Amino acid sequence: MDGVRRGEVNVLSGILSRSDPRPSVLPDGLRVLRSGSATQGVLTTNEEFSAWLREREATDSMTVEQVPLDDMRGWHFSAGRAALVHDSGKFFSVGGVDVSRTGRGPRSWQQPIIRQNEVGILGLLAKEFGGVLHFLMQAKIEPGNRRQVQLSPTVQATRSNYTKVHGGASTPYLEHFLRPGRGRVLADVLQSEQGTWFLGKRNRNMVVETTDDVPVRDNFRWLTFGQIRQLLTVPNMINMDSRTVLSCLPSDTSGWLFDPLAGNGDCADPEFAFDLQRSLQASEAEGRHTDAEIISWLNDVRIDTAIELRPVGLAQLEDWELSRSRIEHRKGKHFRVIGVSVASGQREVTQWAQPLIAPCDVGLVAFLTRRINGVLHILMRASVEAGFLDVAELGPTLQCNPATYADLPPQERPRFYDYVLAARDNIRYDVLLSEEGGRFYHAECRYLVLECDAEPAVLEPHPDFRWMTVRQLMALLRHHNYVNVQARTLLACLHALW
Repeated sequence: MDGVRRGEVNVLSGILSRSDPRPSVLPDGLRVLRSGSATQGVLTTNEEFSAWLREREATDSMTVEQVPLDDMRGWHFSAGRAALVHDSGKFFSVGGVDVSRTGRGPRSWQQPIIRQNEVGILGLLAKEFGGVLHFLMQAKIEPGNRRQVQLSPTVQATRSNYTKVHGGASTPYLEHFLRPGRGRVLADVLQSEQGTWFLGKRNRNMVVETTDDVPVRDNFRWLTFGQIRQLLTVPNMINMDSRTVLSCLPSDTSGWLFDPLAGNGDCADPEFAFDLQRSLQASEAEGRHTDAEIISWLNDVRIDTAIELRPVGLAQLEDWELSRSRIEHRKGKHFRVIGVSVASGQREVTQWAQPLIAPCDVGLVAFLTRRINGVLHILMRASVEAGFLDVAELGPTLQCNPATYADLPPQERPRFYDYVLAARDNIRYDVLLSEEGGRFYHAECRYLVLECDAEPAVLEPHPDFRWMTVRQLMALLRHHNYVNVQARTLLACLHALW
């Protein structure tokens, strides 16, 4: 380990030991880091959290029954069975689209896709207790969750939901994220969702700090960032919406570096943890590419690649079958669109029906990492997805559904597919996490972080890939449409490794 870097450790440790650091004393990134070090909890102990979670799992329940699409109450097919729409004209719809991609990687296909023009709110409420930032997490059940109770942000709501189109109850704590009652904003950025399943979908990812007294409802608890990041190692515990908001937390830790090698941490791999934090502080000159070079490369991909979308009726989609019960691919690949009937006493409305996308396999999502000139880098891919507003965003090294490629020869599989599947001893993170259960049914991905070797194909990858430091990626999270939702999940999960 570089002795110079080790000597920079704990420059601000005296400030961090103060009992009540205020925003005027510490930058928000250091306040988040201090909260991340409180792994045993402050306001809520780990034992109290575990007891509360068991109570929620025993008390909260949701009944989800698959029903034919034609039988979903409140939904209907438009003329010619072209699209599946809600009777109110709100919420979302499922329609068909013809996709033509030209330029880089030209190809064309047709598929069902979710159209949801509304921008939802994913809001995480923060407050200091005992001088440590806490975040108000919600135990929430979604109809598509395999593990029913998961931890969601304080507010997770579409505009149709929080404006009460459904005629149900109000969204708790919404006032903290709307003007004029909004508190101090720590993060606020529009971020995309899955561009392969959504058309132009974005949510407003917000972290807002309050100093008000906040009554805590039964299915909410204040947790430190340290408790939350440890829970990122538990399968299907922290939901997708929480992960994307967590990735947007302030991360400027200039002048201070937690040293896991000094024995003051509880991480499983202290050396990798040190390198992660070193990468978070890396200067622009220490990156394989400058910030401007990365932006220019991504813009080249966006300009050189054209996506043309043409609406197609669901009944006319090539390679897809629309029946009374579902929509599915003729080869059983990709995903199905199913209907569900839902009953729950813990939601704004107690009964409803809706369509869900049900993937046909567990997804595979991975970061490849390696040290370049002593600084840890992540191999990012320019991910072109039909539903993106800006054609391409930064995605993980690998992002795929393995079942799609099971019968294809190696040369037709995604780059690094076989490399990731063969990984054994160099795995730093490997957890099964669910995708958004409000739109997807039992959608899970295996999320991995791997350290890779120095093979030439890895060091000098395809033009659609670039090596980036953690600092460079975190900086781009302050802006919309740069980092896709799968990459944001893995960036949030990196916090579990220090």
